[in-house]
Parts: sequence; structure tokens; C-alpha cells
Amino acid sequence: MSSLRLRLCLLLLLPITISCVTVTLTDLPAFREAPAFRNGRECSKTTWIPSDHEHNPSIIHIAMTLDAIYLRGSVAGVFSVLQHASCPENIVFHFIATHRRSADLRRIISSTFPYLTYHIYHFDPNLVRSKISSSIRRALDQPLNYARIYLADLLPIAVRRVIYFDSDLVVVDDVAKLWRIDLRRHVVGAPEYCHANFTNYFTSRFWSSQGYKSALKDRKPCYFNTGVMVIDLGKWRERRVTVKLETWMRIQKRHRIYELGSLPPFLLVFAGDVEPVEHRWNQHGLGGDNLEGLCRNLHPGPVSLLHWSGKGKPWLRLDSRRPCPLDSLWAPYDLFRYSPLISDS
Repeated sequence: MSSLRLRLCLLLLLPITISCVTVTLTDLPAFREAPAFRNGRECSKTTWIPSDHEHNPSIIHIAMTLDAIYLRGSVAGVFSVLQHASCPENIVFHFIATHRRSADLRRIISSTFPYLTYHIYHFDPNLVRSKISSSIRRALDQPLNYARIYLADLLPIAVRRVIYFDSDLVVVDDVAKLWRIDLRRHVVGAPEYCHANFTNYFTSRFWSSQGYKSALKDRKPCYFNTGVMVIDLGKWRERRVTVKLETWMRIQKRHRIYELGSLPPFLLVFAGDVEPVEHRWNQHGLGGDNLEGLCRNLHPGPVSLLHWSGKGKPWLRLDSRRPCPLDSLWAPYDLFRYSPLISDS
């Protein structure tokens, strides 16, 4: 783990002495070990082999990104999935990380979840650096935020279906229910919000261009949040979806047709062509808007997944002792191990 070790010397009087201790500062948090979650009796224990090209319907594949800034959220998300799963040993996690910190991240995941089946894939930020333009919030411009576009390339061919989760959510229901939805002819399944005003997601340049806005012609463009998606990777590959998304990113780079990071390309490619999922599977927006991060309430209806999309993250607000009321729902899944700043060891 990358760290900075400092010698801190304190001047003590009566008598005058100098006492020095070592302070270790690190940019990656430490976590408590999660308990072992075992399959229920109704589960058929199975082992996933990446080189096996046969589809195994008993295995649930979940993809998430891993980085230093959101690691605490990712760990809480994994913990929440395992805690509520009926067959936790049949879940395989696919973590996407940049090469720079993958060794440290692997060590942390292995020590926090010793019984977890997982794989880490290296994402090259250079794939998207030249295609990203600045948005309304710097966090939306990080290359790893675009890794979901490349899941079909990063994950083995044997993975034909995957659930993608953002790193700022917790699951409070059996994820197998989400896994089993029928995508029918669609590539993506997600909760849709058809009352959203699409005018707000694109700039005036987009709407003034007949060529651009014709992309939404003859479609009922409903908003969906890309932090929770069930994806048919086989259809994604067949329909060359990655190329379509990259095309819109290149247009954005030249003509500035939107302001919201990686979301608008997904809306342009998929809006109106998504398999609707119950809203309970993405109670999103709990982090507030992208600029202020003000507290939000739950949407009406049942809840299977809580998502702190937006500027405010629950671990930051809890640490600052200025939490929003709903942040208390995230706290039970926080495995962060607090330690004193100064240690004499």
C-alpha cells in the first residue's frame, strides 16, 4: 500500500524531553473482515471457471469499479449484496480497476472478503481520455466512470449477462430477483422514469440540430440511471453498442451537446429501448443534486436498493458529522476500520 511515514516530535516540559512517534498516512482505507456468507439449502453450489464457455444460470455475475476514492462505498455495496443474497456463494464479482492500484485493491478485497469469488480487470484510462469532455462535476469526468461502456470487452466471453452496480449504493433485497428479470429482446434492463424532461439532459446545440435530435425520433425516450443495469453482454457485442456509445462521445468532444458525463450517450443509444425494471431496484438520487448534494427523501414505494447518486456520499457526510437522515441506512454496511491518527507501534 502506498503510504507516507512521518516522524512527529513533541516537546514536553517538566522535565524538558522530546518524544517522537511514527505517523503513517495512507490514501487507502482499512476494513474489518466480513463474515462468511453461505448458501441456503435450496442453492446448488457451483464453481465458475472463466475459461468455461458454457453459460451457468446458477451463477450471478456483478460488475463494479474499484478505486481509492470510492473504495469504501464499493466495500459496503459488496457486503450488502452478500448479506441479503439467498445463494451468496454463487455470486461472482467482476471488479474494474486501473492498473496503478490494482495490487493494493486486490489485497484489500481479499482480506475483507476472504470467501468471495472475484476477478479484477485492468481498465486502460487512455481508452477514453481523448473522448471525455468536462461536465458539471469533476467526479463525472474520471475515466473509470466510463468503464461500464467496455464491460463486454473486459469480461470473458463466458459472461453473457451481468448486473452493473455503481459504488455508492447498497442492496437490501435478494439480488437474485434482479438477476432473473427477462430482458426479452433488449440489451439493457433498468428502472425507467418516463416523466423526465429530456430537454434538461442536452444542450441547445443538440436540440437545434436536426441530425442530432433525430436520434430520438420514433422512440419514447425515458430516463434511466446507469448506476444499476442488467446487461445482456451477448446482445451488446452483437449490436456493437460500445462503438455507438463512443461515437456520441466523439461528437460531444467536438460540439458539446450535453453536460452530464457518461449518462447522455446511454440515453441516446438506449432511451426508449430498455426493459423496464421495478423502481424499487434503484431508489436513486439520495446523494442530492450534482452541485449542492442536498438531502433527499425516498421515492414512494418499496425499496430493494438504495443509491446515493449525486454529489453527497454517505461516508463523507457521516465522517463530517453532518449526515442526511437516510445516510443511517447506509451505515450498517460500512466495514471501514477506524484507527487513531498517531500510533506508537
